[in-house]
Amino acid sequence: MVRFLVVPQWQGSPAARAMLLVDGAAAIAGDLPRAATTLLDVPVEAGEALGTGVRRLSALRRTQELVRDHIVAEPVVIGGDCSVTVAALAALPSGTEDLAVVWCDAHPDLHTPESSPSGAFSGMALRAVLGEGEPQLALSPGIPRDRIIAVGMRSPDEGELGQLDSLTRLSVADLDRVDALADAVAATGASRVWVHIDVDVLDPAHMAGVSSPEPFGLSPAVLAAAVRRLRERLPLAGATIAGFAPRTPQDAVDDLGALLRLVGAVA
Repeated sequence: MVRFLVVPQWQGSPAARAMLLVDGAAAIAGDLPRAATTLLDVPVEAGEALGTGVRRLSALRRTQELVRDHIVAEPVVIGGDCSVTVAALAALPSGTEDLAVVWCDAHPDLHTPESSPSGAFSGMALRAVLGEGEPQLALSPGIPRDRIIAVGMRSPDEGELGQLDSLTRLSVADLDRVDALADAVAATGASRVWVHIDVDVLDPAHMAGVSSPEPFGLSPAVLAAAVRRLRERLPLAGATIAGFAPRTPQDAVDDLGALLRLVGAVA
């Protein structure tokens, strides 16, 4: 049975209304099977940077501990901000030695504390997956760059541009070919894959409840089809769906169809 781990962490987000991520996680959790779902009691307080360049580090570390204590094999993690994936990978019972990571996100999340304009950890999340950035949060060892597949990135910051060339990248148009994602992951030689989906990878026409919408994104149908084809070729070690921040309860209802399509694809 698929197990869902709901992690309503907001402290990694740079958004002014970051706590909307808590509402988003709750909205998704309401449509998950209760017996298969664990909701983590994530700290509400902001936390402190503790002398680092990462805002709210103390709260992020507490969430990391909670994820480690509750992680199961092959989980589907529901955020919260997208940096919950870092905590999940760090705690994965089977390790990450044979793992590829598919990172679906409109934004690269490749900052370090030194380059980040906001100090928000979600903007450093993929860099932390690579084992770089703040040592208290980054994976050790990190996932090698040749086992990262970046999907749908279309809004990098200047400080991230130098990091993109070393990653395999699939554009929105690339996923018009349903095998493109599966082929790219198979080429890494990995035997398992983690699929991370920040819902801002979707086009705003399909997903309104995001903090920083970017035009010309994917449709839920295209992304779901690509993930399903990937699963035919390679087993999932786990998955994340994160970044849902509806402004009103009605917005949550309007977006739920797209969200459940993604949940179905990874679960």
